[in-house]
Amino acid sequence: MAYEDLAPMVDYVNRVVQVAGKYTLDEPFEVGWGNIVLDVTPRGLCTRTLRREGVTFRVHHRLLDGDVVIETDRGSRTLPLAHDSVASFYGAFCRAAAEFGIRPPRTSRICEIPGAPAGLEGDRTARSWDAGAARLMWTALDLAADGLEEWQAPFLGHRPRVGVMWGGFDLSATRWRAERTVPEPDRPPFQQNAQLHAYVSVGFSFGDAKAPHTGMYAYIWPQPDGLADRSWGVEGAAWHPDAGLVLLPWSALRETPDPRRAIVAFGDAVYDAAVETAGWPSDLVGPRVDGWYMSTTPTDVVQHREREHADQRRRERRG
Repeated sequence: MAYEDLAPMVDYVNRVVQVAGKYTLDEPFEVGWGNIVLDVTPRGLCTRTLRREGVTFRVHHRLLDGDVVIETDRGSRTLPLAHDSVASFYGAFCRAAAEFGIRPPRTSRICEIPGAPAGLEGDRTARSWDAGAARLMWTALDLAADGLEEWQAPFLGHRPRVGVMWGGFDLSATRWRAERTVPEPDRPPFQQNAQLHAYVSVGFSFGDAKAPHTGMYAYIWPQPDGLADRSWGVEGAAWHPDAGLVLLPWSALRETPDPRRAIVAFGDAVYDAAVETAGWPSDLVGPRVDGWYMSTTPTDVVQHREREHADQRRRERRG
C-alpha cells in the first residue's frame, strides 16, 4: 500500500470529508478535539449525530459504496462521491442538506492541505473516483482503528473516541492528563489550543507529499528527552528525531503475525516511554478485559487483578 498509489484518492477524500466535518465545529469543544473525529464504520467514515434546531442528522461517507448519505430524522438523501471536482460535490451537498433544513457549513475554508484553494467552492481540479483505492483506504483505517480502540480501552483518564481528524486526515487515539503545558508559538490557534495540556498520541496516517510514508505514528506532548535508542514494541518501529515522531511503517506492521496485537504493543511501548521519560502515571492503565468479564466477575477479584497488572507493568519497566 504505497502512498503514491493512493495519493489522488487520499487528497480527494480528505477534502470531501471536510464539508460535513465543518458541522462538528459547532459542537461543544472536547479536549483533544474529540468533538470533530469521524468514526470508522463498516462502510466508511461517519460524523457523530448532530442536533440542530428542528433537525437531527449525521453524514456517512460510504467509501465502499462510493456515496455519501445524509441521514436525518426526516429522511435521508444519497449523493455520489464521484464528482468532477470538489466544488461540484460541495454544491450538490449543500443543496441536498437544504432539503432537510440544514444550513451550509459556517465556512467553506479548506484546512490543513498545503497548496489547496482557499475554499471548497473554488476547488475545481478534475477528479475521478477509484473504487479499488477507496477499499484499500478503508481496509487500512479499519485495521488501525481496531488496534487503537483495543489499546485505548483500559486507559482510566480522558480519552476522546478513536477516529479520523478530518483536517489532517489521520486516525488518532489520544490519552490526556490535566497538566497544563506551553503551546508552540509558531502554530495556528487550533493546534496551540490542542497543546494546552499534556497528551500521548498514537495514530495512523497515509502520509503526504513531504513525508510519503504510510503507517502508524506516535508522539508525546510535550516531547521529553530520552526517546532515542528505545524499543517501541514492534520490529521496524523507530524514533525519528527530525519529525518528532515514532514511526512504524505499514509494510513492517503487515509483516507481523498479528497486526492488531502489534498496534496494541506499539501503543503500550509509547505509553511506557511517557511514564519513564515524562512522568506519566503508571496506574492510569488497567488490565485489558471484555464486558463479559466486568459483568460477571466479583469486584474484589477485579481489584486484585488490577493490582497484579500494575505490579507486572512496573516489573517489566524495571527489567
